[in-house]
Amino acid sequence: MSGTPEGPVHPEPAETHTAEPALTERDARRREAELRDYRAAFRVARLAMALVDRDGVVVAANDSLGALLGTEAGALREQAAADLVDLASDGRTWHAYREVLRGRRSRFRCTRRLKHADGRSLWAEVTVAPVPGDRRVLLSIADISDRRELQARLRHLQMHDPVTRLPNRTLFFERLAAALEEPAAPREPHESYESYESYGYGRTGRIGLCYIDLDGFKAVNDTLGHRVGDRLLAAVAGRLTECADSDGYTRGGGHLVARLGGDEFAILVEDSTGTEQLTDLARSVLDALQEPFDLAGQRLSVSASIGVVERSGRGTTATALMQAADTTLYWAKADGKARWTLFDPERNAHRMTRQALSSTLRPAVEDGEFALEYQPLVDLADGAVRGVEALVRWHHPQFGPLPPNRFIGIAEEDGSIVELGRWILRTACRQARQWQKDHPRERPLFVSVNVAVRQVWDSDLVADVAGILAETGLAPQLLQLELTESAVMGSAGRPLQALQALSDMGVRIAIDDFGTGYSNLAYLSRLPVSVLKLDGSFVRGFQDEEHANAADELIVEALVRLAHRLGLTVTAECVETAGQASRLRRIGCDTGQGWLYSRAVTPERIAELIGTEPLPA
Repeated sequence: MSGTPEGPVHPEPAETHTAEPALTERDARRREAELRDYRAAFRVARLAMALVDRDGVVVAANDSLGALLGTEAGALREQAAADLVDLASDGRTWHAYREVLRGRRSRFRCTRRLKHADGRSLWAEVTVAPVPGDRRVLLSIADISDRRELQARLRHLQMHDPVTRLPNRTLFFERLAAALEEPAAPREPHESYESYESYGYGRTGRIGLCYIDLDGFKAVNDTLGHRVGDRLLAAVAGRLTECADSDGYTRGGGHLVARLGGDEFAILVEDSTGTEQLTDLARSVLDALQEPFDLAGQRLSVSASIGVVERSGRGTTATALMQAADTTLYWAKADGKARWTLFDPERNAHRMTRQALSSTLRPAVEDGEFALEYQPLVDLADGAVRGVEALVRWHHPQFGPLPPNRFIGIAEEDGSIVELGRWILRTACRQARQWQKDHPRERPLFVSVNVAVRQVWDSDLVADVAGILAETGLAPQLLQLELTESAVMGSAGRPLQALQALSDMGVRIAIDDFGTGYSNLAYLSRLPVSVLKLDGSFVRGFQDEEHANAADELIVEALVRLAHRLGLTVTAECVETAGQASRLRRIGCDTGQGWLYSRAVTPERIAELIGTEPLPA
């Protein structure tokens, strides 16, 4: 048989049969009648059929098969059946067909797209099965073009959005998966993408995505109704399609524009030429959407935020690409909306690290991953260590030692600061009491602990402090709680009541980073505060003694005098030079804290400082 990948199928060797008993005349007449009926039914059957011998050659074909293929039935005799219905186009189908011819398989069925003699195409379901009591096989072909057309229509409805008529989420991801599976055509290293495409290859192996979300679309639905909202979505879809089709980088057709749901759209750029193509496309989308929409008398203006991702398809999954696009869209929203933002691996790595820290923060307290270090608070008058500030460190098993600014903000956001803060407070009080026991003849050190405002709102801070002081045996006067200026200023209700209760207990309250927030000086007289900690930005102005900032010195001097008139003591942060310490002492500042005296150190190092010579001032 010609036209098959492996040549004609040769007949099997003749089989040896035992002699059958002779038929009676009556049986012979019945057999002949049945054969005549069979042949008549074969000729007039509406189902297209052909008898095929063991070589795969058509022995007989009925008129329905001739009509299906647009030729006379007689003209099909002696032709290779596989050629008539394209059974040799793929190896699996060809192998199954041969197995039926050889009697090793009972039947098989496949779907084929055939060409009519007039040039039109049709879909056919082909069945090949042995003829009972015969060495030949029956080839039957059913025209399923109408069924296929119905299936195509149903698939179109299933894969397209009824409001915008764009491909929907299902079709988008199907197309995305297919694009990521297709390899790039070979390209010489010295060839640019432009020359590469001009040769007709068209495959770059890169993929791009513009993930689009309308800004404030919910307000349109809420105020004007869903009918107007749907019209707006359809109009937006039209403009997105125009932008995709007019992309100057595209050759031979536009990109896939899809509605992913709600007011979210995507433009998939297969074989992109680089980030410039994607950012230019994003700009054109923003420009197009900024033009007002006229919707049956309703004139609307909208904006959009766009996350832009462009990368090599190799090693990329649909999930990874969409995660990157979703993250970048979030950045565009967070950065102010009505803009596009390009995916930044470094920014994403920071986000992933932050997420990893957030997910492991709570169990880290129970696992003992946190430790406290202490920085001395030094009397500027005599250089003696009067107290220490407790500073928490996270010994993360993956990221190593982390300072407070890497995780305290996260803890405040997710609420784990309450549990962490309670651990810090208990550990610091226990350590301060231990120093007192180990050095009973020395003046005991007070310990200063930072408290987040969420600890005041989300827990009973007064009860926590009272319980920990009772548990550790530390005197209330040796505990100082530091709250930021923004947390303390304007306090009312529960926060103010908590601060007052703590002060009445004997605990000292300090305002940390004073001078960076509201700086409502008049409000200080109504707060139960005993210490002001000046922000380091004021002290840094003292660093260059030859070109000292006179304004900073005047401000610090005025703050110190006011604090003293109110009965408050003042601590200066970030003291790094002897010159700074000298000027702060001259102004009247009470205590200093900074690298001039010591960095944050272990509890053992603080124990060594107790009772020793004063630190250099």
